[in-house]
Formats: sequence, structure tokens, C-alpha cells
Amino acid sequence: HYFALLTFFPLQVWVPAVFLSGLMSAIIVTPTHQSEEYFEEYQPDWVTAQFRSTRNAVMTNPFSEWLWGGMQYQLEHHLFPSMPRSKYPQLKPILQKFAEENEVPGGYRESGEFEILYMNWDLYRRVAESEPVPGAPYSRGHGQLGAINLGFSPGAGGVGLGKLL
Repeated sequence: HYFALLTFFPLQVWVPAVFLSGLMSAIIVTPTHQSEEYFEEYQPDWVTAQFRSTRNAVMTNPFSEWLWGGMQYQLEHHLFPSMPRSKYPQLKPILQKFAEENEVPGGYRESGEFEILYMNWDLYRRVAESEPVPGAPYSRGHGQLGAINLGFSPGAGGVGLGKLL
């Protein structure tokens, strides 16, 4: 699709289109992946781990349903990644019943579309305000370059086409 975008549309159209599509992807994908707990240790029960680490978003209107493009059914997607997304709404009550009958910790987790966005923003805020992990490379104020330039990363010293040319 980039070939068509670059060939048939002027720069003033495709540059904002690329940035807007990236922003929309980030706004929709990250809340359903980052709003739940992380595990300190190995989780032997893969299904329960998916229930505990995933939260679905409940849409309030057909436009939101279309805009999220199936990403609101994260648990269904993680458990059955090859299933067509058009089948996820039919799978939802089956997974809800499974969680209840098997007493899955936390059950089937879902929140409203705006609530889940707020939860994700709040997570970013808490991470940004938290103290650094002892022993972690310094990166505050320097982004990834702060860690890479200290030589603690496999990518230390930089990578890219500059070394090949």
C-alpha cells in the first residue's frame, strides 16, 4: 500500500496519513496489551496467563467497533490467533462461561473503550514517575540512546547502513 500511496498521492497527503495511521494503531493496540498485570515468574498455565494479562474493550457504537478493527477482542485473539475476527463476538460468551466455570483468576476482563484508554494513559504516567530499577542503564532524559551509548546493550556503538557503506 505504500507504493500506491507514494505513487498516486502528493507528499502533503501521504506523510500525515502515515503518521495518523501509526498514531491510531498505537492508541488502539497498546491499551488492550498494557492495562493488565505482568508476571515476575513463569506462568505454567498459558490459558490463565492470557486471561490475567489481557483486557478487552467494550465498544459503545458501530463506528468504534469498526475503528478498533477486532482489537477490542484481545483475549479471543490471543487464545485463537488464526480465527477470523468476525467470529470473535460469537466466541466471547463461550470464554466468559469458561472463565466463570473454571474460576479463572480475574475472570473475563473488559472495560469501556474510554475507560481502557484512561487506564493505559495512567499506566504511562505511573511508569514515567516511578523510580528507576537499581542496576538498569541510565536513560532518563536520553531515551534509548542513553542506554545504548553506555555500552550495556547488544546494539551499543550503533547499527545501520552507515557501517555498511
